[in-house]
Amino acid sequence: MKKLALVATVLIAATFGLLESGLIVTRPASRSDSVSAGDETLAKAFANRRSSVQVEDKGIVAAVLADDNDGSRHQRFIIELESGQTLLIAHNIDLADRINALKKGDRVEFYGEYEWNPRGGVIHWTYHDPAGGHLSGWIKHDGRIYH
Repeated sequence: MKKLALVATVLIAATFGLLESGLIVTRPASRSDSVSAGDETLAKAFANRRSSVQVEDKGIVAAVLADDNDGSRHQRFIIELESGQTLLIAHNIDLADRINALKKGDRVEFYGEYEWNPRGGVIHWTYHDPAGGHLSGWIKHDGRIYH
């Protein structure tokens, strides 16, 4: 019986040692099991206040906002990711088509550049840059790609 207790103690100690060393990695069994790689990238960018992060992800439209007509015109809407993080999407409608049928509750996919802000961040460059200075992005809504 003492040998069994000793073996169990050694195994427990070894497991904790491997966890501490980083050789065994655990994840909490929560919503993170269903969270996309894009959500994880955006969560890290938000936590670390990073900007200029190119990302592809998806979310549900939480609100459709008025267009921003100051300078280049942008269609604006807020999406909620699977993780619960919210983002403002600023889609340049001087260079790309407007998503006319967009409404609250719709699912959208996107590829663009993340910029940090205290409210969750902004995704922009969701269109083709005619000057070639940025990667071309897009938004997919209802089976159609806008870029």
